[in-house]
Amino acid sequence: MKHVKTLGLKRSNIAVAQPQCSQRSMKRFSAFLIIISLLAIPSLLPAAESLVKAGWIEEVRIYPGDLLMHAKLDTGAENASIHAEDIDHFERDGHPWVRFTIKDRTSKNVTLERKVHRIAKIKRHKQKAAERPVILLDICLGDTYKQTEVNLANRSNYEYELLIGRVFLTSHFTIDPSSRRTLEPNCKKPTSK
Repeated sequence: MKHVKTLGLKRSNIAVAQPQCSQRSMKRFSAFLIIISLLAIPSLLPAAESLVKAGWIEEVRIYPGDLLMHAKLDTGAENASIHAEDIDHFERDGHPWVRFTIKDRTSKNVTLERKVHRIAKIKRHKQKAAERPVILLDICLGDTYKQTEVNLANRSNYEYELLIGRVFLTSHFTIDPSSRRTLEPNCKKPTSK
């Protein structure tokens, strides 16, 4: 009996045939497994058709204040950042708060007061780390309404006063760097907080 191995039982006629696979068969089987695995990967990711396509610059509405602003959507940034002036730290009911002024897209000054959510340490090249107050703002981009962390910064050297990062964008948007202003903020107005 060729290609038969006995089970090691004494004086037994029981034998188990072990198929001998050729290298060619094993390669085909391995290729089959790889193809099946690759076909399964998209089902593990968010469906591309469920992501909203947005340009790298979009008009957004922020709350409180119901303010329209142009924002840069930046997948290289983790969090959002907004240009704020006249930042004044104070305490209310034993909690840190901040009063600051921002400009809407018509350059109208709006003063807001928000509870400080946390303090962010921003690393800077060859400089001491900067500390920025982080607040929670509600942002409407397209039909997506979401509360997100926004740090208050001096963005006067930048063209866009609001930068929106990955925390807000993930699982909702795909960014087309060749497009601008493809969405209109179209969220239902939130109830007052």
